[in-house]
Amino acid sequence: MRPPPTDLEPIALFHARPGNMALRDAQDLMAWPFFSLAKSRRITPIDFRMGEVAIRVEATVEHGMATIWDADILIWAASQIVDARDNGLRTSRMMAATPHEILTFIGRGTSAREYQLLKAALDRLQSTTVATSIRQPTERRMHRFSWINEWKERVDNRGRQLGIELVLPDWFYAGIMVDAFVLTIDRAYFDLTGGIERWLYRLVRKHGGRQAHGWSFDLRHLHVKSGSLSAYKRFAFEVRGIVRRQSLPGYRLVLGISQAGGPLLTFKASHRDPFSRFGKTRATEDNL
Repeated sequence: MRPPPTDLEPIALFHARPGNMALRDAQDLMAWPFFSLAKSRRITPIDFRMGEVAIRVEATVEHGMATIWDADILIWAASQIVDARDNGLRTSRMMAATPHEILTFIGRGTSAREYQLLKAALDRLQSTTVATSIRQPTERRMHRFSWINEWKERVDNRGRQLGIELVLPDWFYAGIMVDAFVLTIDRAYFDLTGGIERWLYRLVRKHGGRQAHGWSFDLRHLHVKSGSLSAYKRFAFEVRGIVRRQSLPGYRLVLGISQAGGPLLTFKASHRDPFSRFGKTRATEDNL
C-alpha cells in the first residue's frame, strides 16, 4: 500500500473511473459531527468535545458551512479511491471528473441548475475549515484542513469544458488509504431527504454494523453528538418521525426507555447482512 504523498511530492492526477461501484463512506465522518444538518445556511461553528475527541468546524459568511448533502461528494471520492485501490490501480488525492459523473453517482440530476448547485457545494467544502484531534497522537495536537484544499474547472486550449479537478486533504485521504477507515453504505442513502435522517443513518451504519443484537444510544447523547442547532425537543420530534417511518435502509429502529428513565434509541440490522452483495473489502469492515 502506497502512503499518501507529502506536500513536497508532486501529486499525480487520478481520473474518476466510470461504472457502478459500491458506495464507501469514511468512518470518522460517520461517527462525529462534521457537517451542518440544515438546508439553510449555517454560520455558527460546530464546537464539539467528547472524551479525547475535539472538533471545531467553522464557516464563512459568503458560503456557509458544508452540509451533509455536500458530503455526498466526499462519499463519491472515497468510493472511487477505494475501488481503484482494490483493483490494483494507483490513486491520488488530486481527482478529475466531469460534473455528470459526480452528479449521476450521487443520485442527482444533470441539469444546468444541478451543475450550479454542485459548484456551490464544492465552494462550501473548500471554504469550511476543520480542526480535530481525531487520529492525532494527543488531544492537544489538532489537524487543521478544509474538506477540499482547492478545486477548479478544467478547460482545453480552446476554452472548452473538460470537467472538474479537486484536491482532497491529507487527513481525509490518509483515513481512506492508510488507515482504511471505510464502510460500505446502501445506495438508498442518497434518497434520504432530511439532514438528521441522513446523519442518523451514517451513525447507525458505523455503530450498528452487522452486530446481531444491535446498538443503543441515549437520545440526549445523540442530540449532542449530532452537532445540530435544533433544540432537543425538535431533534427528538425528528427522530420519532424517522422511527415511525422506518426510513433508514437496512436497519430497524425502536424507541424505548433507558434504566435512567430517559428515551433510548435502539437499532439493528433488519436482515442478516445487508452488504454481503458487495463482498469483503478490508479487515476493518469485516470485524464490525
